[in-house]
Amino acid sequence: MTDYRLVASRFGGSEVIERQDFVPEPPASGEVRVRHTALGVNFIDIYHRQGLYPQPLPARLGVEAAGIIDAIGDGVNGLHIGQRVGYIASAPGSYATRRTVAADQLIPLPTEIGDELAAAALLKGLTAEMLILRCAKVEAGQYALVHAAAGGVGIILVQWLSALGVNVIAHAGSARKAALARDAGAALSLDCSFDALAGHVRDYTKGIGADVSFDGIGAASWAASLASLRKRGLLVSFGNASGPVPPIAPLDLGRAGSLFLTRPTVYDYLVTPEDRRNAATRLFDILQSGQVRVDIGQRFSLADSAKAHDALERRQTTGSTILTL
Repeated sequence: MTDYRLVASRFGGSEVIERQDFVPEPPASGEVRVRHTALGVNFIDIYHRQGLYPQPLPARLGVEAAGIIDAIGDGVNGLHIGQRVGYIASAPGSYATRRTVAADQLIPLPTEIGDELAAAALLKGLTAEMLILRCAKVEAGQYALVHAAAGGVGIILVQWLSALGVNVIAHAGSARKAALARDAGAALSLDCSFDALAGHVRDYTKGIGADVSFDGIGAASWAASLASLRKRGLLVSFGNASGPVPPIAPLDLGRAGSLFLTRPTVYDYLVTPEDRRNAATRLFDILQSGQVRVDIGQRFSLADSAKAHDALERRQTTGSTILTL
């Protein structure tokens, strides 16, 4: 089989995605080559394709994959050919049949975590672990607003927060998606307009507001997130599904109740191999406990990644989306 990867020939819509045949690189010292079996699809892939997060053209796509090690460079210890691994990488390039990566980026997969589940859960699950436990440090009894609560990261946030005893207020784009969030453990699940959201949040919290808003939507949800928070509440802005948020003045945060604002990325919190593997252990443990379930809502072939991007952008997906080979 000819190895190939998918790249964006220019920045734009899904039509810019093209196939590029290549000869896999032999791993250098400290590197490992992985034959991919399943790939995760995430909004960051769309941002790379659009140029919101620019990179040199033709732009490689994809930051998450699972597969099998088929070659190892010098100086690599603790890994072996034939081993199942997954990874998340800050440098795009996982939309490919094979990829050579730094060995310290790899996360060995336990027998109980299949390749497709790993591809569906790694980036989204590690993001949820980071947002809840490392960034917001949410505690039992607090109120957390989760936007896009039936999406890939959102549905994991709802389940994980609920397992910790947090009162989850879920917001989704349709009654069907709100029902999915309710079934996942949300204490209150809404599909109202963004204009009406803050009123519902304040009614539910007896006028106080949410302690934290996990906002991966961006521009469309920005005002609703600010208006839904209690005094000294935390707005965790981690995505731009509807476009980047507008410029904000620090005075706006003061007027809204001395709010805190952060824009976290998983790569700034999971910096070392130990960070990544510890977070992955927490993720795998909670998946195996059954407290968090990651459903694969959509599967596309690698060659059909443009269709996967279209479905994600049009908010036609639930749960995780993966590419298969």
